[in-house]
Amino acid sequence: MRYLWTCAIALLLFSCNTKNPVEKDGKTSIEEDPMDQLEDRQLTTEFKKYWYNGTAEISTYELSQARYGEMREGTAVLIFVTEPFDKTDQIKADQSKDSNRTVLKLNATRNFNTGIYPYSIMSSTFLPLDKKDNAIKIATSIQEWCGHTYMQFNQDGDAYDVSLYSYFQSEGKQEFEVDNVMTENQIAAQLRLDPRAMPIGEIKIIPSTEYLRLKHVETKPYDAIAKLSEIPDGYLYSVKFTELERTIAFKTEKTFPYRILSWMDRYKDGAAPMVSTGTLKKSINTAYWKKNANKDATLRDSLGL
Repeated sequence: MRYLWTCAIALLLFSCNTKNPVEKDGKTSIEEDPMDQLEDRQLTTEFKKYWYNGTAEISTYELSQARYGEMREGTAVLIFVTEPFDKTDQIKADQSKDSNRTVLKLNATRNFNTGIYPYSIMSSTFLPLDKKDNAIKIATSIQEWCGHTYMQFNQDGDAYDVSLYSYFQSEGKQEFEVDNVMTENQIAAQLRLDPRAMPIGEIKIIPSTEYLRLKHVETKPYDAIAKLSEIPDGYLYSVKFTELERTIAFKTEKTFPYRILSWMDRYKDGAAPMVSTGTLKKSINTAYWKKNANKDATLRDSLGL
């Protein structure tokens, strides 16, 4: 009986413990869950009412994209939606579990033509809403007639596990790690929480997966300077990458829900610096995944598509 009581007490203690058993060099030790060190996000009632109502926010943008030293006109779409995220498999959760994390997911698309052939770019960024954490996953694909590439970041403690698949022989298939710091991909989603809470000053940041693949620069954290400016009709958040000679900026509404009104990306493309921009056209809130009948195509008119 004493043995049974001992086992029961041990089981209770381990079930309440947030530390994880880790095996190293043949020995098992207890490691603290990194999430325990993160500060909780304080979500307002207004935020929950807007984002937890079973719909997504879809916004279309007039896109001007620099590519091969020329400006290309196209369309960009930002789709924001909350969903449960399985932190073990790092994927949208199909089943309800206590360990799931709620995320604000951003699907961002860009479509434009370069001469005869089209470019299609899509990234998915998963920003946790339970803790003040960086993006826990980023997945990006680029398709054009020469071939396609895929890049993925998965958060793993103090690092990101990165996978890259490319049709370029020089890139091919790669798997490596980079430090877990702020990512450019998460900026648009993080601004939706409250622009005034964005980090400013000297920061380390990983450039967007779109930029990394289009410009083929090294995937790593870069030194940058972030600024937030309050302007008459909103907030302007900018990040200057000193080593890359690149500056990005996002303009948001001044009040909740802080929609992204426009963005710009200035860097050298070809012989001279060029500025890519996105300017808001239209925005709707709808459960788009239920709108897949032919009759629902009229909603594309509502988005200017």
